Amino acid sequence: MIRNTAGAILFAATVAAAALTQATYLRAATKYDGAWSIVIVTKTGPCDRAYHFSGQITNGLIIYDGPGGPVDFVGRVKSSGAAFVRITSGSNYATGRGRLRVARGNGVWHGRGRNGYCTGTWSAART
Repeated sequence: MIRNTAGAILFAATVAAAALTQATYLRAATKYDGAWSIVIVTKTGPCDRAYHFSGQITNGLIIYDGPGGPVDFVGRVKSSGAAFVRITSGSNYATGRGRLRVARGNGVWHGRGRNGYCTGTWSAART
């Protein structure tokens, strides 16, 4: 009987730990999580006029998994909606900041490409 009771307590503790772990994971998700479509527009400089790509936000991390060769991509959205991203590839880089709301967002960016320094704006929409 004691062995069965100890087994039941161990089983209950394991289930409780699994439930708490799942609840912690769910709390870590943000209201910005999901798929997003982003349009980047160049306002000054010799960069291409506009870029369009898709991204994903998971637990507040901005994830880009698209083409473009070796790219170092770091992005984050705070619970307030403040967003920051930095992309580097060799000597080229771009930094963006702005604000997301639940379904849309916008901001500014600047960077240096192979042809020189550029600045612009970005806008995003949940897809």
